[in-house]
Amino acid sequence: MKCTQYYPVIMTDDVAGTAAFYRTHFGFAPAFDSDWYVHLQSEEDPKVNVAILQGDHETVPAQARGKVSGLILNFEVEDVDAVYDQARQNDLPILLPVRDEEFGQRHFITQDPNGVLIDVIKPIPPSEAFLSQFREDAVPV
Repeated sequence: MKCTQYYPVIMTDDVAGTAAFYRTHFGFAPAFDSDWYVHLQSEEDPKVNVAILQGDHETVPAQARGKVSGLILNFEVEDVDAVYDQARQNDLPILLPVRDEEFGQRHFITQDPNGVLIDVIKPIPPSEAFLSQFREDAVPV
């Protein structure tokens, strides 16, 4: 399979509100905008996309209709502290304050209006304890 694009689709009962959240707080703009589906594209990198879908739309198989559950979106950024400060200024819920992890991340976790967790990450060098778990060319620097 040759994949030409990959992006998550968040099923919700509030398409407009969810799309507005990602536009306002994470710099996305609509590439397609309807009342039942919005395809959002990063204003900084067109390869970064997320879509919002009405959870009970007819295109969703009946047994899968509903809202999203158990999902974390990871956004790797250049300056996690600046994004964290902006999230706090915008009164986003902070579920995990910004911190360094020994496995090679500086990150914080917030959530969208549907309860989707958003993990904002800056890769950092891992501790010696985790270094051996990385493929040589995948070690964060």
